[in-house]
Amino acid sequence: MMDPGAGPTTATPSTDAPSSAGSLHSTDTPAAAVQRWGFVVSQRFQHLLDKSTPFLLYRWIVFFAIALIYGVRVFFVQGFYVVSYALGIYILNLLIGFLSPQVDPEFQDLSDGPTLPSRSSDEFRPFVRRLPEFKFWYSITKAFCIAFVLTFFSAFDVPVFWPILLFYWVILFALTMKKQILHMVKYKYVPFSFGKQTYNGKRGATSTERDHFVQVFSSCKFIVIDK
Repeated sequence: MMDPGAGPTTATPSTDAPSSAGSLHSTDTPAAAVQRWGFVVSQRFQHLLDKSTPFLLYRWIVFFAIALIYGVRVFFVQGFYVVSYALGIYILNLLIGFLSPQVDPEFQDLSDGPTLPSRSSDEFRPFVRRLPEFKFWYSITKAFCIAFVLTFFSAFDVPVFWPILLFYWVILFALTMKKQILHMVKYKYVPFSFGKQTYNGKRGATSTERDHFVQVFSSCKFIVIDK
């Protein structure tokens, strides 16, 4: 029988209540913690890359500094020539993508992407690269960083007569660039930009081919030259 003089009973908080959301991380497995930490680091790294996009000159200065460090490292170690050769082949592959249009003119009829103008009266269109400048810079910089790290592992120091590798790479570079230049001449495009297009008035109908080439090299766009 309940004592009438007893006061109301108070409920004691249960110790089995679920912990707060902030304490859930303390019960995570090490693998989950490492995955979460890696995601945070990748987000911050991507943020830094996004902020560096407009600083073209400084980005390439950083690249040349890294390339110089790698060259000095290989020179003093006197080894890792296979790593350097593989790096050169990779750079050549990136360079071809950087100099090529996004849609090959040979197959532009089968594609819905941007195409080259077919007449000199067509509007100017910006040159769209297959490999954008920022991706080209990031890929080549990352390649040099990876190659630099590999020079600290003797397993990659394969003994080889390096002049043969150098000669073969030079021949491969010359043949590849010759093919690329012939492709540019055939479809009449220039994958370089030297500033923004300016207009000083209407061009006459009797413009020479030299005038067209001057306009190409002084603008960031390309045109087709009538034969």
